[in-house]
Amino acid sequence: MKPIMQKFTLLTLTIFIIAMGSTLWAKNPQETIVFGAGCFWGVEKHFDNFDGVISAESGYAGGNYDNPTYKKVLQYRNLKSDSKIINYTEAVKVVFDTSRVDARTLIKSFWELHNPTQANGQGNDIGNNYRSALFYTTSEQKKIAYETKKEYQKLLNAGGYGNIVTEIKALKKFYKAEGYHQDYLAKNPFGYCPNHATGVKFSKEKELVDFVKPLGGKEIIVITSPNYCPYCEKFEADVSKNYKGRLPMRTVLGSRLKGFSIETKLYATPTILFIEDGKEVIGHVGYMDAKTFYKTLGAFKLGRDSKAYQVAFHEGTDAPGCKQYKIFENTPDGVFIDKLSGEILFDTRDRFHSGTGWLSFYKAKDGAVIEREDYSFGMKRVALVSKTSGIHLGHVFERADGKRRFCIDATVLEFVPRAEIKGF
Repeated sequence: MKPIMQKFTLLTLTIFIIAMGSTLWAKNPQETIVFGAGCFWGVEKHFDNFDGVISAESGYAGGNYDNPTYKKVLQYRNLKSDSKIINYTEAVKVVFDTSRVDARTLIKSFWELHNPTQANGQGNDIGNNYRSALFYTTSEQKKIAYETKKEYQKLLNAGGYGNIVTEIKALKKFYKAEGYHQDYLAKNPFGYCPNHATGVKFSKEKELVDFVKPLGGKEIIVITSPNYCPYCEKFEADVSKNYKGRLPMRTVLGSRLKGFSIETKLYATPTILFIEDGKEVIGHVGYMDAKTFYKTLGAFKLGRDSKAYQVAFHEGTDAPGCKQYKIFENTPDGVFIDKLSGEILFDTRDRFHSGTGWLSFYKAKDGAVIEREDYSFGMKRVALVSKTSGIHLGHVFERADGKRRFCIDATVLEFVPRAEIKGF
């Protein structure tokens, strides 16, 4: 009996372990769902950013021919509806851990990510390969898809949009796209995030800001995305965060603009608009590094033909005793700031009258300027540039008494009374 009991005990233990393993697996399964919301580059990056998403992979879904390629999908994008060939749509296969993120959260984000009322395209991308589509792999995903569609339709109608045209089907097959399409946005750091969102959210909380209207005069508008956009975050970190200029800069959703005259199509984020009296003067689609931003701002604020622009970007020099020098030479107590970035560069407490016709200081604010060797005009000098904007400011000279003289061009500075500078 003992060997039989041992076998019975071992069998019971094995069944118990298998049952427990199945239970544990059931509590933490992986699920797959496929979304089509226009160009798959932005969709992939959007879902790849979700906590709980294991992988997001670009590819093709929803067609009826074998082995689709990017070239073939583009070739079939204008097929008539009665064609026997059904083209694929650019799609993203999302594999996720249901213990960390559920299907409802992902599906709601899918609706908010794009414009599901636009047929056969998203934004400027036109063709059936850019159609809105959701391919489910479980009955629960199907149920949620139709439930959230109904809910979102009401919200869209209230926002002035038409009917949802999204294709909702069971996933039959997903073909992985070519290698260069995978992680495309990460491979192209000077790109943009496609932005086709309507701005309509499931959240019923009242918006804090309704519409953004022109302030009058010159200003900078940065169009951001209501969804995750790595290029928007990069522009914020590299430019917006450090910008303290006198021209207002506002970061807003494109759908919130009202009363502006804008020529640039707002199909991507970030989009940087340089506005004067509500009218676009310069528009740039995509990420701008600090150097490009400040050179563009210089053209907008200073004018490409101005002396200040020549000093700032072509290492020009003010005429001695110029008009701006005469204004700044005897200002009251305060500071001089970078005319573009707004960064504090010099203090009137360090100013002295050199009699040269250029503003002179004993020193610059710590960490605000960069010194570079300058061998122009057959001379060896030390040039000064603003650390934040990179604009040329002037030169540093050694005085006979051993002290240094910071010889600065007045046209690239602005004066601010000390009372207006907090904590300085």
